[in-house]
Amino acid sequence: MTESEFLAFVIGICNLDYPSDETHIGAILEFKRTSEHPAGSDLIYYPDDGKDCPKEIVSKVKNWRAANGKPGFKQP
Repeated sequence: MTESEFLAFVIGICNLDYPSDETHIGAILEFKRTSEHPAGSDLIYYPDDGKDCPKEIVSKVKNWRAANGKPGFKQP
């Protein structure tokens, strides 16, 4: 997934752009799986500063993955 695709994915989660609770929960689980960030969905629902936007969430995931030797986003 490219960074812009991941950003669109996070925006969709934040904006509840899913037809049902079930598909929204599925997207949250996919976020947790693909990001591998230890905070998981707390990055979205319980941000440290209380006002993280999707770009900041993606940046946190990107920085954490780089700091922990995980692969980054695919190049477009």
